[in-house]
Amino acid sequence: MGVPRKVSEIDWPDWRARDVATLVFVIRGGELLLMRKKRGLGAGKINGPGGRIEPGESTDACAVREVQEELCVTPFGLEAVGENAFQFVDGYSIRVFVYRASGCEGVPAETAEGAPLWTPLDDIPYHEMWEDDRLWLPHALAGRRFVGRYIFDGDAMLDHQIDLL
Repeated sequence: MGVPRKVSEIDWPDWRARDVATLVFVIRGGELLLMRKKRGLGAGKINGPGGRIEPGESTDACAVREVQEELCVTPFGLEAVGENAFQFVDGYSIRVFVYRASGCEGVPAETAEGAPLWTPLDDIPYHEMWEDDRLWLPHALAGRRFVGRYIFDGDAMLDHQIDLL
C-alpha cells in the first residue's frame, strides 16, 4: 500500500510507536504555561513541556520529570486527559500521553530545552503550534478525555481522527 496518508490506512490496534512521550499543560488562573521549544521534534514551535519516557518510567513520573527538566517547576494536580498517536510519512511515529495540571511549584525558567511562556487561556498562540493542537488542546484544557490519531508529512497534517471518551 505504500506510506499511509490517511488515518484509515493504519491498523491502529497493532500500531506501535517508535517513541512514547508525555505533554503537560499547567493551568494557573486564566493562564496556560507553554514553552518555545529550542531543540528536538517541534523546535521553534510553542508547545507544552514534555518528552520521551525513560525505560521503566511511568507516564505520570515522566510528565513531572519533563516539566522539571524543561521549565524548572514541579506540576501538581496532574490529570491524564488524552492520548495522541502520530504517524509521519517518513516512518517516524510517536505516542503522546497528554496531561493537564492545576498548578506548579516554583517559577518557570528558561533552559536549554525551551523558554517558558504564560499565555491567556483565551489567546493561545495556535498559529505558532503544531497544526493538530487546535483540534485537541481545547478538549484537554476542559478535562474531556480523548484519543487522537494523526498523519503528518513533516509539519503538515494530512489526516486526523479524534474520539472523545
